[in-house]
Amino acid sequence: MTIFLTDDDSDDCLLFSEALRESHSGVTLNVTTDGVRLMEMLHGAPLMTPMVLFLDLNMPRKNGFECLEEIRKSPNLKDIPVIIFSTSSNTDIIDRTYRQGANYFISKPNSFVLLKKAIGLILSFDPTQLQSKPLREQYVINVA
Repeated sequence: MTIFLTDDDSDDCLLFSEALRESHSGVTLNVTTDGVRLMEMLHGAPLMTPMVLFLDLNMPRKNGFECLEEIRKSPNLKDIPVIIFSTSSNTDIIDRTYRQGANYFISKPNSFVLLKKAIGLILSFDPTQLQSKPLREQYVINVA
């Protein structure tokens, strides 16, 4: 199983990697730090299509909104489950990413334990559930 994380914050990437390693052995994590690099990877290596993509919104060169739009418009990428993984909890941003076709939205947890729980919850979904578009009321995943 391969998942992608695109986030320009190196500390967040390190914590995510550690949380994933501690909770899910056998999962390959590919990390990119900006949207341009993410899209190069997705377009350049179709055999590396992730089971799920965790996508930050505020990044240099190409932000998460732009990546999400490009992914959803691409016939080869449009079915990749995209989890918005952001520090924002702004309703306008959440609504925008929902309209753009993200599958779920998670505000970055403020503890390592909650981060592991959030990752575990997403990875516990079966592929059909990950790829489906939930009702707006179920779009935001809150871990506590």
